[in-house]
Amino acid sequence: MDDDAEVVERGRYEGVATPWDGAAWRRAALDWTGEALAARGLRQRGRRTVRLRPWSVLVRVPVEGGGDCWFKAHPPGSAFEGALTEALARWVPDSVLRPLAVDTTRGWTLLPDGGPLVLDVLDRLDASDGQRLWEEVVRRYAETQRTLTAHVGELASLGVPVVPTAALPEFFDDVLASARTAAEERARLEALRPRVAEWAGELAALGVADSLDHADLHEKQVFHPAAGRFTYFDWGDALVSHPFASFLVAARAARERYGPAALPRLRDAYLEPWTGGGASAAELRRALTLGARLGVLGRAASFGRLFPGNDDGELPRAQGRWLSELLREPMADRASGDARMSDLI
Repeated sequence: MDDDAEVVERGRYEGVATPWDGAAWRRAALDWTGEALAARGLRQRGRRTVRLRPWSVLVRVPVEGGGDCWFKAHPPGSAFEGALTEALARWVPDSVLRPLAVDTTRGWTLLPDGGPLVLDVLDRLDASDGQRLWEEVVRRYAETQRTLTAHVGELASLGVPVVPTAALPEFFDDVLASARTAAEERARLEALRPRVAEWAGELAALGVADSLDHADLHEKQVFHPAAGRFTYFDWGDALVSHPFASFLVAARAARERYGPAALPRLRDAYLEPWTGGGASAAELRRALTLGARLGVLGRAASFGRLFPGNDDGELPRAQGRWLSELLREPMADRASGDARMSDLI
């Protein structure tokens, strides 16, 4: 593969440190990609596009006959992503992309093209149809999570971070210790710790089993290759914890596009696969409120999974911004006694 045939894009991270800047690493990655393509009867045709971020190297490789393949290099904190993607392709094959090749030692993955993004499909739909599509996205994702509750031990063995629901207070301590926040806000967060423990204890007592949390589920992280089919990708932020934490980002994305009125139906669609497990509808709604609120911990932690050398403070400050979401006091819904979802998400 010709390593001059590329366009490199760094976005707003001009000073990003990634392995791509090393000639030997770059040549090895391109050679590995070319060999993996050849083993599948594929060959590059056209110019590669390289996207460099503090948390990944992503290379779009156009191939003969049309379509693209995608090389991804994961930082040490997300080195499990390739093995996780392989395992998910065995356990929930209809919900994920099957990788073309994985190098778990070097943290490299080669993926096929996944088809249209949900983002692009939503852009073509009116609000009513778009909301229905979002509801189907979260319903199918919840079905996937429920299936994966049987594989929690195996997920841990792959190196996926494990934060049991009951251990979320200690996780809060760890994330806060690495976050950069103003002194006044840090003091407020430290004072919130007993409430974090109360929320985590209540959530654990509601009895929904831990599973895989994508931790960044939005419309750019899901393909929609065919009617009724959704494939979820980009698992580098994932962790094993309370599954309902996943609703945080998905709900925010839907609210941003359609407004808070879309959230009750989205909530019900997400919770539908979780019914029948012994918890009442009210208990599931309460668990979702708590899980989504505590989901900021997984989001904050993900900003620590960077290539070495990216320590300028911007991303640790992002950790602090996510943690500060815990300080927002939601309004009480007098009719139900629960916090209003639109104030939490």
